[in-house]
Amino acid sequence: MDRILVALDVPSADAALALADRLRGAVGGFKVGLQLFSAEGPSIVRRLVDRGDRVFLDLKFHDIPNTVAGAVTAAADLGVWMLNVHAAGGAAMLESARKAIDSKARRPLLIAVTVLTSLDARALLATGVEASPLDHALRLAQLSKAAGCDGVVASPLETSAIRRECGQDFAIVTPGIRDAADAKDDQQRTLSAADAVAAGASYVVIGRPITAAADPRASAESIAATLP
Repeated sequence: MDRILVALDVPSADAALALADRLRGAVGGFKVGLQLFSAEGPSIVRRLVDRGDRVFLDLKFHDIPNTVAGAVTAAADLGVWMLNVHAAGGAAMLESARKAIDSKARRPLLIAVTVLTSLDARALLATGVEASPLDHALRLAQLSKAAGCDGVVASPLETSAIRRECGQDFAIVTPGIRDAADAKDDQQRTLSAADAVAAGASYVVIGRPITAAADPRASAESIAATLP
């Protein structure tokens, strides 16, 4: 149960809080991403934190080192449990982000995004990256670890290789969770939650398979029961 993080990809604070109230105790925390944060701002994060929820702030900061350092400092001050940046921002940016939060009394986990789960090899090539998603994700994971990040976001198809390379203490946050019977939606590189955890995922981020279910709590509990 603690491994499951539910994506609150909804348009309003009321919808997010209602969903969180329904799922609290059945999952390990909640992801606040671009849609909800753009609609409601920092206040929704504070409201969830004040309720005792673990919040993964998924804003994927990617900018010059000084700008990202300021952004992660502000995010840490909200009381988030985990936040992320883009590993493609480079070593200096990653190191600046880490240094910015190292002195925090409640230091959040710093996670770096490798390759988005919506990208396959062809889409990645179109961005100028000739490496496969696996090779590119592994390279970015190694860069992130060397820069002092606590872990990475990676698709379930890259999880086992990153786990072997980066060790057991390196957190791997895995989106793109879909059972064989689920619609893939805009995801390309997917596995079930059970297979992702078996491959080495520390946490699985799940959105529509839970949030769009007729009974989100029952869906979360059903998925949790499959985890090794």
